[in-house]
Amino acid sequence: MQGLSASVLVIAAVATGLAQSPAPQVWTMQDSGTTAGLRGIDSVDGTVAWASGTGGTVLRTVDGGAHWTRCATPDAAKDGATLDFRGVQGWDAQMAIVMASGPGDKSRLYKTADGCGKWNLIFENPDRGGFWDTLRFHDRAHGFILGDPVAGRFILFFTLDGGKHWGRVNTGDLDAPNAGIGAFAASNSALSLGYEGMPLFGTSGPDGPWLYVPDSVCTMLTAQEYPAACFDGFLHFRKVKLPLAGDSSSTGIFSIAFRPDKARFIVVGGDYARPDATQGTAASIIPFLLEPRVAAAVKPPHGYRSSVEWSESLHAWITAGANGSDISRDDGRTWQPIDNGNWNALSLPFVVGPNGRIARLDPSAIPAAAALPPAAVQPAQKAGIPHR
Repeated sequence: MQGLSASVLVIAAVATGLAQSPAPQVWTMQDSGTTAGLRGIDSVDGTVAWASGTGGTVLRTVDGGAHWTRCATPDAAKDGATLDFRGVQGWDAQMAIVMASGPGDKSRLYKTADGCGKWNLIFENPDRGGFWDTLRFHDRAHGFILGDPVAGRFILFFTLDGGKHWGRVNTGDLDAPNAGIGAFAASNSALSLGYEGMPLFGTSGPDGPWLYVPDSVCTMLTAQEYPAACFDGFLHFRKVKLPLAGDSSSTGIFSIAFRPDKARFIVVGGDYARPDATQGTAASIIPFLLEPRVAAAVKPPHGYRSSVEWSESLHAWITAGANGSDISRDDGRTWQPIDNGNWNALSLPFVVGPNGRIARLDPSAIPAAAALPPAAVQPAQKAGIPHR
């Protein structure tokens, strides 16, 4: 009897140990070597990646994140250590552009061509009251900067030569609905590039949020040949109101990502002042020319989200924010939690956050799809299109 009891105890102890063993971590933490708040991340190919953040911080890895190296600080002899680099765009291990976000001329672009040993200032905000939110490139030549409204209009700059020269988009459709709205610079993804590299962006603040959807025949091809006609006349936007939180300055659209094969955008956001609130945190949009189709998530992410990205390898969407990350395998209809970390921005397989947090996604640790009860497909909402 004693032997049997001992066996039972051993089996019970083993079972208890198995039950309490930690689940595999979806995000494998990496050593960034910094405590800076990181909001910029761009993975070139999963091996080479660039990250950026507060205190003039720019980081680079060339071995998939096994080692992150601190780059030279842009404009270190002047005020580089005071700059907040909210966005970064990399093309390879040698070339990248970082975007500083701040009031007036604290918003700047710097470019390196030697693996971040040296940086050149290539563009400085010409608007004293401006603030840059997002830097996005369609390819090495064509890119856009989104900025908060100045004199009642959102700011869009464009380049057709890799950042050597920048012009201003002058279409009248960039008017802001009221004085209280802007855009978020939380993850360098309030603007996305969709069809033919044309910009689509989201807003923050009361009486929103609004999605500005391009509605024109202007493409990067026509822009290259006829930039003045394209960006001063042909490029128009329609304003689409989305079913995301939007009743205060802490609410709105924080991130937009595009799935090319389905011609679908996923938009995430919420209220950064209430990071655990789930209402109004995700929606999908199919931007038909005549009438965009919008649908709020039926089962939303488990909190405010500041970044979202489509993963072709996982065939799923990943979104992340201040209280964790989620996955959607049905184009944003339902979301399943995958961790409870504190994150700011994604560029898969990497995620970054405050206090120098960088991690790499471990696909093998992602849980299987949750067993959700069958539900009827929700009818897409017809998006209201106000007068221009």
